[in-house]
Amino acid sequence: MTTADPVRRRVSARLRILLWLLLVMTVALVAVAAATRSVLLRDVDNRINGLLVQEAEEFAYLAKEGVDPSTGDRFTDPTQLLDLFLSRQYADPDEELLGLIGRPDGGIATRVQQRELRIDHPLAGDGRSVEAVFDSEDTAGTLNRPQGEVRWAKVRIGSSGAPATFVVAFHPAGEQAKANNVFTMLLAISGVALLMTTGVGWAVAGRILKPVRLVRTAAADLTEQDLTRRIPVQGRDDIAALAETFNAMLDRLERAFAAQREFVDDAGHELRTPITIVRGHLELMGDGPGEREETVRIVMEELDRMSRIVEDLLLLAKAERPDFVSPGPVQIGELTADVFVKARALGERDWRLAEAIDAEADLDSQRITQAMVQLAQNAVQHTVHGQRVSIGSRSREDGIELYVADSGPGVQPQDAGVIFERFRRGTARRGTRATGAGLGLAIVKAIAEGHGGQVELRPTDGGGATFVLVLPGARDSADPTDPSDLREAEL
Repeated sequence: MTTADPVRRRVSARLRILLWLLLVMTVALVAVAAATRSVLLRDVDNRINGLLVQEAEEFAYLAKEGVDPSTGDRFTDPTQLLDLFLSRQYADPDEELLGLIGRPDGGIATRVQQRELRIDHPLAGDGRSVEAVFDSEDTAGTLNRPQGEVRWAKVRIGSSGAPATFVVAFHPAGEQAKANNVFTMLLAISGVALLMTTGVGWAVAGRILKPVRLVRTAAADLTEQDLTRRIPVQGRDDIAALAETFNAMLDRLERAFAAQREFVDDAGHELRTPITIVRGHLELMGDGPGEREETVRIVMEELDRMSRIVEDLLLLAKAERPDFVSPGPVQIGELTADVFVKARALGERDWRLAEAIDAEADLDSQRITQAMVQLAQNAVQHTVHGQRVSIGSRSREDGIELYVADSGPGVQPQDAGVIFERFRRGTARRGTRATGAGLGLAIVKAIAEGHGGQVELRPTDGGGATFVLVLPGARDSADPTDPSDLREAEL
């Protein structure tokens, strides 16, 4: 691990968002300022070129069509033509109008306008540049002097004896300086905007990321013993969705840890008794064959009971998983008949198939069969030989009901609220044959809730208890099938 890694981890998301925002805004503002400067400079170039062309065309027109005011004839002397044009033109502050006349000795006579120039280094005072323009074969060009750039255009006039040239020169430094000043001003405004953006962005990023910081703080404070903290949800944006997702995750974790603790507590509590019995009988086992046989029998019974407890606890723990049930299309009438056939082997009772509906629903047939058989086993434990136990199914407006009704002593009112809890068999037993760890009805409740339904306890007409699985989603419900037909078909 490099030394830069810890530093990088300490950079907060708030700061990274602000830095990215400033980077994007800086690039955008600089690009806008540069584009504005480019446009302004291009406008300066276009204006200068237009001015040079205009001045050159005006002089060319005068040289071609103009007449000497003193004689009324066409100009024959280039000097007079240049003097007349220069005296009548009003040049821009950055513009020079020059008349260049060749002398017999090879020199150049320069005629200029009599006005005050704001140009620091005029072209007329630079003999070498004047010669370069006069001798050039081009009609326009640019001089890149150390004193500054000069753009020019010229019109040749005169005869072979005295060649002359009209020159219009423009010094763009002033106009370019204006464009550069605008560019500098835009950069200054951009700097102020970036400073304001820094403050506003820091505050906004902090407000937006507040739920994220709460999530981080809550995650740091979470322990296996305390999973009750939740993030306040504000608004309907992505951050609020993150807080809702985090809270939902905490709900799942809390349920998972609660189920784990409950599983450990229940297992430890319920397994302690058979382990104590096994250990006590092994310690007190005598040497006689009869005592050994009796001890082995008791130990095997307790081991079987522990095995059933462990299997039931594992099943209840699995009920917290999303794949606890695997629904599929199930014919309710056939399922009811199958449960009836399997339940008859649990004990010698007056078994009756009360009713069965001809309908289809999306259920996990194995889990529903397991729950119904458990209810039938519960009915056997709380009834005696020859008492009636009815199994059936029926439709309702919002789904179906599968039930097991017995004619035993029923459930005491004080027990009705606790019999579906783990390891709770009630304060008053319904019969003398009830055995087990008190997990059967808890398993039935878990299976019903896994299907999106519930299990209900109702009194049986004539006495007894009726346990009903209330499940959603019946399709193509028809009139109840004659139970005698199903019974004869199964028999």
